[in-house]
Amino acid sequence: MNCAWEALLSVLPQWLRGQLSPYERTLLELRLRRGCPPELTCSDGKRLLHGELTADDLNFSLNTASRYSPWAAATVCQGFLTAPGGHRIGICGEAVVKEGKLSGFRSVTSLCIRVARDFPGIARGITFAGQALLILGPPGWGKTTLLRDLARRLSEREQVAVVDQRQELFPPGLTNGCRMDTLYGLTKQEGIETVLKTMGPECIVVDEITSEADCRAIIQASNCGVRLAATAHACGMEDYRRRCVYRPLLENRIFDTFVILHRDKSFHQEAIYP
Repeated sequence: MNCAWEALLSVLPQWLRGQLSPYERTLLELRLRRGCPPELTCSDGKRLLHGELTADDLNFSLNTASRYSPWAAATVCQGFLTAPGGHRIGICGEAVVKEGKLSGFRSVTSLCIRVARDFPGIARGITFAGQALLILGPPGWGKTTLLRDLARRLSEREQVAVVDQRQELFPPGLTNGCRMDTLYGLTKQEGIETVLKTMGPECIVVDEITSEADCRAIIQASNCGVRLAATAHACGMEDYRRRCVYRPLLENRIFDTFVILHRDKSFHQEAIYP
């Protein structure tokens, strides 16, 4: 198991860092709420730390994590940013809306930091002999972690293009695959179109199919004959079939291999061939 622990600590207020030391191997999520003590979610349960967070503490974390970069500012408009090391920070507070869309935050009242961990070898039990593989699971169950290791395994024998819009799959500091090209910053639709034109991939890897535009991009890639590996939010096959957003994928029979995650981070595999 690998974790950019020092990168995580660097975006936290100085007074909080020492309290986290006992939880380096078990911390999954850290919630920072203005006027409240820090709350930890660890692999063995939840707990509160000492101290009360201020607005300055939350602003420090955001400014340090973003490094004031334009790309980070753009992701904040989606309600989150990805900190160094791949740690994802969700944001809540008083939103600024322009033309009906979130454009930023006037003030921040809480942050939810999901700790990124890398588990090399975790995807060894996956057999991917078909054309397209989809990993299913609710948020926080390890879809991205599993997809990351699968992408590295696939790159041992084929050219893999990773469309990593938010720098969550392969943030700086994590090991890439040997035949892997990673494109950051573009939407899935833009990114898939770009790597198809420029990189000649045999397999395209994307994380979190969440919209109709994502589905259209996946279908486009499939029609070009490349293999696909992706993730989607669903608790299992029945839940996946019920979700309207995934209907185009079902109607076009895009995915023939499914990996279903369980709460304990284990998984099982199902193959559905035409």
